[in-house]
Amino acid sequence: MKQNACLEIFLKDSEFARGNSKIYLGDALDYYHKWDSPTVIISDGPYGLGSYPGDPETPTELPTVYRPHVEAWSKYAMPSTTLWFWNSELGWATVHPLLSENGWEFRNCHIWDKGISHIAGNTNTKTLRKFPVVSEVCVQYVRKVTFMAGGQKLSMRDWLRHEWSRTGLPFSKTNEASGMKNAATRKYFTKCHLWYFPPPEAFQAFVDYANKFGDPNGRPYFSIDGKESLTATEWEKMRAKFYCHNGTTNVWRENAVRGIERLKEQHKCIHMNQKPLKLLGLCIEASSDKDDVIWEPFGGLCSASIAAHKFKRHSFASEIIPEFFDIACQRLGNYDVF
Repeated sequence: MKQNACLEIFLKDSEFARGNSKIYLGDALDYYHKWDSPTVIISDGPYGLGSYPGDPETPTELPTVYRPHVEAWSKYAMPSTTLWFWNSELGWATVHPLLSENGWEFRNCHIWDKGISHIAGNTNTKTLRKFPVVSEVCVQYVRKVTFMAGGQKLSMRDWLRHEWSRTGLPFSKTNEASGMKNAATRKYFTKCHLWYFPPPEAFQAFVDYANKFGDPNGRPYFSIDGKESLTATEWEKMRAKFYCHNGTTNVWRENAVRGIERLKEQHKCIHMNQKPLKLLGLCIEASSDKDDVIWEPFGGLCSASIAAHKFKRHSFASEIIPEFFDIACQRLGNYDVF
């Protein structure tokens, strides 16, 4: 590949970068420790269909393949990290227990409906004994955040109640602290499943009130280090970001990649599992802000990195197959032509 100075591109034997986007040749397990902590992880790895080198023949092998990656994601993720896990329905179901075991909390399952044209009459339902498949899933996970208190690991909801209990103040005072009649006890300090995450301004009000009127011997309240209370800004970072455009649902009706976006060589698709930039952009916009970090551990043609570059995020990707790595680098370098 030729270097193009005007695009601020540099290329090494196993690393390519354009601006704040970097692609590495090799296994992501060798690079995670070098990458900045992710706000978003987009995983589009093995499906257990034997469709490319390294993809297991069946989904039953997927937990073994994914385990070291999931453990690394859990190690380097922040409380505000969102994971978008692409796979087949059965592939995801097989890996879900592993994700849950490692502290990833299910948020939503999104269905990519590729449309009737995706089957193009090539499915023999009499032989397969099932309806034609035109879907994949993209499942949203967030970190399950816990706090240590009194030698116990507590959920956010239980930790908030624990900290207020230490003040010696009645829970009714949380309403006074936040200036919301009955809202604080009903939403932010309830013990039931209707619990709401307190917005930063409400959390700060609870902190200030507790430290001012609570038992002086228990100060500071709402602290994780025993020295200083969490600030509103620090509290906000304890959960994943999420933005939703009006009209967007968990069913994504988008044709399989075609036209100029579909990469081909002599009329043959280069990568059979290429994802639409539109959908990857949807994931990125929904769970991050400008300059946040996006990880793409199983790069392929690095479509998530292209989308991250478009929306001015920082990105790190890896691809283990040299042919795909080279094409992905060219794609990132020439993205502006699309």
